[in-house]
Amino acid sequence: MGGAQRPPRTQFGNWLGLLPFLIFSSLFLIGPTLILGYRSLESSGGGLTLDNYRQLTSDTVINAYAMSIRISLTTAILGGLIGFLVAWVISMGGLPPRFRMITTTFSGVASNFAGVPLASAYVFTLGRVGLVTALFELFGVDLYKSGFSLYSFLGLTLVYLYFQIPLMVLTILPALDGLKREWREAAENLGATRAQYWRHVALPILTPSILGTMILLFGNAFGAHATAYALTGGLFTLATLLIGQQISGDVLHNPGLGYAVAMGMVFIMAVSISFYSILQRRSERWLR
Repeated sequence: MGGAQRPPRTQFGNWLGLLPFLIFSSLFLIGPTLILGYRSLESSGGGLTLDNYRQLTSDTVINAYAMSIRISLTTAILGGLIGFLVAWVISMGGLPPRFRMITTTFSGVASNFAGVPLASAYVFTLGRVGLVTALFELFGVDLYKSGFSLYSFLGLTLVYLYFQIPLMVLTILPALDGLKREWREAAENLGATRAQYWRHVALPILTPSILGTMILLFGNAFGAHATAYALTGGLFTLATLLIGQQISGDVLHNPGLGYAVAMGMVFIMAVSISFYSILQRRSERWLR
């Protein structure tokens, strides 16, 4: 006697399972984006206008985008390279498993430690009267007279790297673990050296994952607001800070322009996510 057959799924049942995700996306992603797009078309008088988008070509907005892209690219590349080396040591350095657990746990905490607490921690550490600054002065070295400043592009880069490097470690570690031992053994049996294996086998396989993760780091830094604002107080005109100045500022108050700048950031993030998805699909072909 044959077993009871499972009734075929209906198309309605398949869509019903996606209903919670669709509701969540509509409430917290699609809906706010549509509202943002509409508000970006509002003029100060209450009507609709495209003048807000015309102002995106002004020097102030372009400089804000350029500074945001510059800090994001710098921290994405540096954070990606340093984070990859740390992940490589964790995955293939032959270290005790306990060290991996401690490092990944710290990376999980540090990658989400940002905003005002992170800026305050750096001020207390590397500020003009910070702990590390005072320790250097004990040895006759004045960091700020030597050219260093926490409230400069270099200082902001150091602050961003605090959460960029751990994020790279957490993201690239599964890709390193996905390298199959058979590939290395096959290369060694064919007479390849360790350097040749990495240059011709491992790195080509990992390159889509590395580039994709760096794009993720770029987006992570590009959307940061509270850390830069708390550290510099608006000294740098980043795109996120410009949005806050236009929407809630007393002097620069043009909400429509602020929303238009935000829509420009949405476009840049959408392009970044598209490239990230393409690179992830390419890396999954090898790491399945």
